Amino acid sequence: MLLASAYVLHQYAYRDTSRIIEVFCAEQGRLSLFARGAAGPKSGLRAVLRPFQRLLVSWSGRSEACQLVGAEIDGPSTQLPPERLMSGFYLNELLLKLTTRCDPHRGIFDAYAEALRALGANQDEEYHLRRFEKRLLQDLGYGLELARTDQGLPIEPEMYYRFDVQSGPQRCLAEAPGAVFGQSLANLDAEEFADLRSLRDAKRVLRAAIDACLEGRALKSREVAIEMRRREQTWAP
Repeated sequence: MLLASAYVLHQYAYRDTSRIIEVFCAEQGRLSLFARGAAGPKSGLRAVLRPFQRLLVSWSGRSEACQLVGAEIDGPSTQLPPERLMSGFYLNELLLKLTTRCDPHRGIFDAYAEALRALGANQDEEYHLRRFEKRLLQDLGYGLELARTDQGLPIEPEMYYRFDVQSGPQRCLAEAPGAVFGQSLANLDAEEFADLRSLRDAKRVLRAAIDACLEGRALKSREVAIEMRRREQTWAP
């Protein structure tokens, strides 16, 4: 395969100077590629095979672990600001844990590329994370029912709902645990997050859906982010 658009999601050390690279390709989906000598002192791949950089990669072989033949930067050299790195690693971990190898998802690839561009340009972080999560779930076949209740009734913007991953929104009182605003569900459905409440409710709904897809598997990036926030709150000069 020659010159496929791809991003590096993760890489593992293999022996002394080689790497196993997890890449997400526009047309081929997620692949594992064996990069011989990629970590060697004279390898030109060391500066190329980095996360969040769009690449053109080529490989040989037909198994799930093919041999990387070459890689080059596709377009401008990019990187995320330090304060956005955890969000980038979170996106990568979602792709690693929720996609299947050799299963193409061009829509997810485009949504991922768009999210990275937004994070790199210091655009609204929460907005673009929520939009990517929604599009990821939809493209994987786990689209959310956000327009009607579990009884088939239209969502009322001024009412409150408890979101159930299996059956959809259920009417509830405003003070009920996990209650989300009806307008927030409509905003999430339209990918329009007009206020903080919409973003907060969208995060609650999407997290429940993603956790159901993970089937008990933890997200390391989420755990690290929580620990970092805990340390910031407890640290005193």
